[in-house]
Amino acid sequence: MKPEYVMFFEEIGILDSKLVGGKNASLGEMFTQLKSKGIAVPDGFALTSDAYRCFLRSNNLGIPLFDLLDTLDKIEFSNLSEVGSQARAMIMNGKFSEEIQNCLFHAYRKLCQKTGVDNLDVAVRSSATAEDLPSASFAGRMDSFLNIRGEAQLLSAVHRCYASLFTDRAIKYRYEMGFESDDLAISVGVQQMVRSDKASSGVIFTIDPDSGFNNVAVITSSWGLGENVVQGKVTPDEWIIFKPTLFDEKLNPILKSTCGRKEMTLSYAQIIGSNDPEMSTVNIETPKQRQNTFTLNSNEVIQLARWSCLIERHYGMAMDIEWAKDGVSDQLYILQARPETVHKKKNNQVRITYKLKSKSKLITSGIALGEKIAAGKARIITDPKMGYLLKKGEILVTDITNPDWDPILKKAAAIITNKGGRTSHAAIVARELGTVAVVGCGNALESIRDGQDVTVSCSEGKKGKVYQGVLEWDISEEVIPHMNMPKTAVMLNLADPDRAFELSQYPNSGVGLMRLEFVISNSVQIHPLALLNYDKINDEDVRLKIKELTTNFTKREEYFIDKVAEAVSIVAAAFYPKDVIVRLSDFKSDEYVNLIGGDIFEPKEENPMLGLRGASRYYSDFYKDAFALECRAIKKVREEMGFYNVKLMIPFCRTLEEGKLVISELELNGLFQNEKGLEIYVMIEIPANVILADQFAGIFDGFSIGSNDLTQLTLGIDRNSESLNYLFNEENLAVKFLIKESIHSAKKSGIKIGLCGQAPSDNPAFTRFLVDEGIDSISFSPDALLKGIKSITEAERHIKTPKWML
Repeated sequence: MKPEYVMFFEEIGILDSKLVGGKNASLGEMFTQLKSKGIAVPDGFALTSDAYRCFLRSNNLGIPLFDLLDTLDKIEFSNLSEVGSQARAMIMNGKFSEEIQNCLFHAYRKLCQKTGVDNLDVAVRSSATAEDLPSASFAGRMDSFLNIRGEAQLLSAVHRCYASLFTDRAIKYRYEMGFESDDLAISVGVQQMVRSDKASSGVIFTIDPDSGFNNVAVITSSWGLGENVVQGKVTPDEWIIFKPTLFDEKLNPILKSTCGRKEMTLSYAQIIGSNDPEMSTVNIETPKQRQNTFTLNSNEVIQLARWSCLIERHYGMAMDIEWAKDGVSDQLYILQARPETVHKKKNNQVRITYKLKSKSKLITSGIALGEKIAAGKARIITDPKMGYLLKKGEILVTDITNPDWDPILKKAAAIITNKGGRTSHAAIVARELGTVAVVGCGNALESIRDGQDVTVSCSEGKKGKVYQGVLEWDISEEVIPHMNMPKTAVMLNLADPDRAFELSQYPNSGVGLMRLEFVISNSVQIHPLALLNYDKINDEDVRLKIKELTTNFTKREEYFIDKVAEAVSIVAAAFYPKDVIVRLSDFKSDEYVNLIGGDIFEPKEENPMLGLRGASRYYSDFYKDAFALECRAIKKVREEMGFYNVKLMIPFCRTLEEGKLVISELELNGLFQNEKGLEIYVMIEIPANVILADQFAGIFDGFSIGSNDLTQLTLGIDRNSESLNYLFNEENLAVKFLIKESIHSAKKSGIKIGLCGQAPSDNPAFTRFLVDEGIDSISFSPDALLKGIKSITEAERHIKTPKWML
């Protein structure tokens, strides 16, 4: 059969990977099969693996290369650098035959004609024949060259691509993945350059890259050419998009938008006439204004997300996709699509949990990868050539990483970088290796001393933290069995939305308690009245903090609404379509005062635990304008985003009249009880709630017992008092009597009742008591969920008939 040296994308399909490599086969597949769905892929062609083999034959390199690679130390890789260097030299000393050159130049001229541009700028990308298989990703381990113009630059770039088949990182990765065959070859893709130097580019994962949650797509983006995002040289913008509502024109599927720092912009170099591909691009510092500006608008984000879903459906698996926006035409393009490899290999039935026993001074923080903890000596290394300085088990601290760092990263107990996002090189490698990593810290090199003992914690949500010293932690492992769920609904108490995607994959019936206080204190940080009354604030430090946090918002109150809506929508999406019961804010005045601007607006109370909290705030002249912001956030989540699985819960409602006032206040803010399934629950945490339970049942759709406050107010104990802690007990007969009466009253009134206090998470016997009394649902803390399911299942086997049924 006559060798085929060039194939255009329109001639290539996914089955051609042996001839054109995984990357080019995928590009051809999308170009031919997905164009009808509106997905734009820049035109191009592949110089095939036949051309590479012809190059080897014409330079008599086949046997010498095989013999050289056979000398590689395949255990310790002690001579990797020497072998790789010699192999690359062999390739670079080779010459292209006239036949291959003619085929390459003819194809380039044809591409120029097809696009109508003389000396077309192209991207030249390596595509190995074992690349981008579902079981492994060669992404970044071989070289690509951008902004290549003219035949001389093109030939030089192809030559360098051939040599990159033998970079140290590529050689090592092949042996580790079992692709050491001497039949391995390389194809080179030549693709029309997208002028993203004048716009933006980035990466899409069609699942959450941290948890593997598959109902979302994650898009990252930065100004300029895409290598900065792929290599982790910048902290990019990020959007999380909910796939089930993505194609509904009436709903907003964007769950969360994060404006990254985008420190650098990769642009075309001005030295266009150079034959050196390395001179074709230049990285420049991004101006501050552009750093604080999103690189895509919401319509573009949605379009990219829709394309990514169509690509995922076409391939039938989660995908890792590169995209770019042309700044001249404003057109979006897909540049690459490869299988996502990390979560395909994960055993999602085993959960390993890390928890710090104590904390120390926080040194720096960034994006958490790994959900683990590591400790050791920090080793600051800014160049991979100095990687020998890192001893196995030390903590690598650096600015950024790229594939040259791969052999070094495997020695590190943890990785800390100044730059990069969740789809950066360091993040991807950390997931593949199962290594702890905190990326995008911004100040790690300045804050951490070389040789300093540090603890790196990624066990506290999406924010990774670096603490001073070597701390202790606990590790627990749970096998998540395929459980038959009990009749009693098993729900979660959820404080941290960052864990929602992970926790939703546990067996559950939804969220019985999502606390808004955590969201307000961690995401919003500003007192809502300080946002509404900014002009009345005289403290310049407070004004400056508020201004910095609300930079991207024309109206400061929109900042509060967006942050709360983002957090609630993340949880609602994670558990969709199961119920998510959101408890509206229940800060006490001594807690509100800790928010930015809080001390300016909060009253001084002698006993905040029994003061202005919960329902009393919502309709008060003092706070109702701030409460309206919470309502607008919930309304946005339900009506603009379609999360009608979100229900509301009112805390600390002292009287029947107060309950009615809160319902009226909700209606004034557009939240109407029972409209579009909106249920409004009340917490049973005051003895008055139990005594008048049948009348509270006429106002609300359900009860949720807050055993902590109910115990406090039944026994007259400040639950924060250390001296009386020994008396605080939910199993006190008086407390259990009130809980029992609450359940009986709810059943007689025909409304739902659950319990969201701590007691069932700590005490299986208390769980059995609740099941015996006929409670509808029990909410557990995440660490007690599996034990709780077992306790409920066991209790239901021996269930007694509740007295209210007799």
